[in-house]
Amino acid sequence: MTLNPDLSRTEDTTGGGPDEGLRRTLGVDRRRFLSTCTAVAAGAVAAPVFAAAPALAQDRGRDHGHDRGGQVLVPPHKRGIILYTVRDATARDPLASDLPSGFREVFKQLARHGYRQVEFAGYRQHANAPGGDNLESVEGAKLLRRWLDDHGLRAQGNHGFIPPSWPLTTADLDTFKKHLEIANILGMDHMGTGGDPTGSSYRADWDVAADKWNALGAVARREGIKLYTHNHDSAYGFLLDGGPLDDQGRPTRSSGIRKLEYFLKVTDPKLVWLEMDIFWAHVAQYKFHTYTAHDGSSRKSVFDPAGLVARNNKRYPLFHAKDGVVSTTNGMGYDMVPFGTGVIDYTTFFSRVGQPNYRNPMVEDDNSPSATDPAQSLREAKISYDNMAALRKRRG
Repeated sequence: MTLNPDLSRTEDTTGGGPDEGLRRTLGVDRRRFLSTCTAVAAGAVAAPVFAAAPALAQDRGRDHGHDRGGQVLVPPHKRGIILYTVRDATARDPLASDLPSGFREVFKQLARHGYRQVEFAGYRQHANAPGGDNLESVEGAKLLRRWLDDHGLRAQGNHGFIPPSWPLTTADLDTFKKHLEIANILGMDHMGTGGDPTGSSYRADWDVAADKWNALGAVARREGIKLYTHNHDSAYGFLLDGGPLDDQGRPTRSSGIRKLEYFLKVTDPKLVWLEMDIFWAHVAQYKFHTYTAHDGSSRKSVFDPAGLVARNNKRYPLFHAKDGVVSTTNGMGYDMVPFGTGVIDYTTFFSRVGQPNYRNPMVEDDNSPSATDPAQSLREAKISYDNMAALRKRRG
């Protein structure tokens, strides 16, 4: 499905029923809308936006090393994975299992799958793995870099330390600088975090967060690193920035701008970067579609994740590429599944955002580790790699 290029517009919700405007905007026909939303009370939430599940199965038999059959959407050297997806493998005791365990063996297996980039989620592993349990040090980083180089992998980010203090304490600033040193040893262009800049919905708090991130970004830039923040769905909810004040003097209504869109406007594009989690951005599209305007009217605004990236082109060098199947019962619109096995239209998304040699998509699946199937996470990492490698730009 090709999305309407003007999905970010707002409109009054008068007439046509509570979901009519959304169906019309997204181009979802009535039968399909009803078939995916039978469990949802009319008008309670918007339907999740998806195309038919990407038909990647026919491409899986291709030799992905040759990348034949059309324009590749994710070049081989840009195919990455965040190690959180295989956190059970890095944490596995090598003395108790024949499966890959610890960073060195996991790097070897991911390289065999075809990956060329990894994003760290901290530097801890099992104590019995080579190097010991904690590699969050200069010496640990040198060891990790050697293993990465041995297997043709590049580190392209870390969900690591962002100082909790503001103004910054000396101790927090020193720890932040240590992480920048580690990032440089590992060869990263980017360093970031797995959390939103703030959990607040109020503009004043986002202004404070912007000041902090501009300051941290300036420190990172002096070390040659681009600092990035990672989103969940809440960050794409609507900012509270006007209307009547509550009993604590806080605004209760919205101009319709989304929180992270505001953050983009008030941070320096030379200092602060973003990693879009595409799954959570689609959850936000499902959840946050109606707001109360300053004048008290109810308005609709359908979030367009790819459109936001395209409008802020260079601000989004990284993605989390995770997939989902439709759920009308969990309040999110989607259940997470391995990349390429769900309904999020990655062919359209990557085609629309462009810049394939600039973007760094990292496969992620929070649910890959299994308590009963210890091989599952690395097996699903292979499935996800093959499906990412199979993505081709549509012809015609």
